[in-house]
Amino acid sequence: MDSQTQMKQAVADAAIREVKSDMVLGLGSGSTAALMIKSLANEIRLGKIQNIRGVATSFQSEVLALELNIPMIDLASVSQIDLAIDGADEVDPGFQLIKGGGACHVREKLVASKADQLLIVVDETKLVQNLNQSFALPVEVLPNAWKQVKEVILEMNGSSSLRMATKKAGPVVTDQGNLILDVFFNDGIKNPKNIEMQINNIPGVLENGLFVDLTDKVLVGKIENDTPMVYSPSRAS
Repeated sequence: MDSQTQMKQAVADAAIREVKSDMVLGLGSGSTAALMIKSLANEIRLGKIQNIRGVATSFQSEVLALELNIPMIDLASVSQIDLAIDGADEVDPGFQLIKGGGACHVREKLVASKADQLLIVVDETKLVQNLNQSFALPVEVLPNAWKQVKEVILEMNGSSSLRMATKKAGPVVTDQGNLILDVFFNDGIKNPKNIEMQINNIPGVLENGLFVDLTDKVLVGKIENDTPMVYSPSRAS
């Protein structure tokens, strides 16, 4: 197991210690979240955690959870989620996030906004001082609106490109049947709340990957003296 996978596994296991029996639990997407779902399934199998109901943030996480016999319920059928555990592509010191590397950020944001607590699990490579300087901001757009949205973002001093699929001809298609524009702003994103609102007000945009003022706690995996460790940083004021 390489060092990054060791960090991810350590933080995934630490996240499960935040889970209590009888919770409605948001199950995140991505590589670290997948390890968390597997750890959760093992705890359920051993009887250490009981009566969990999972809410998936993507088709990927739903399939994995069902394969591991985790009871699942639909997002539309719950009024409240006790805890959501998810990964992130970037985390700044104020716990603002960029998510959507896996094109799941719409459902991820729906689950996060309904959760009493959002716990973000990452390895230390995802910690940044400023968002969007090295990782693109995903923007989900209606298929016939991508070029129009791209032009508006250009007027905002942002460059964007249509995300193309691998092992498939053409663009990435989301679980909602839409397309993804990957956006970089010239100097990164200094004011996430403002940029989130501006982009979401562009006609043809469904949602973007900025998660603003949603995160309650971050668990970070790192390697120290060849040993995987987990810590929880304090939020910058």
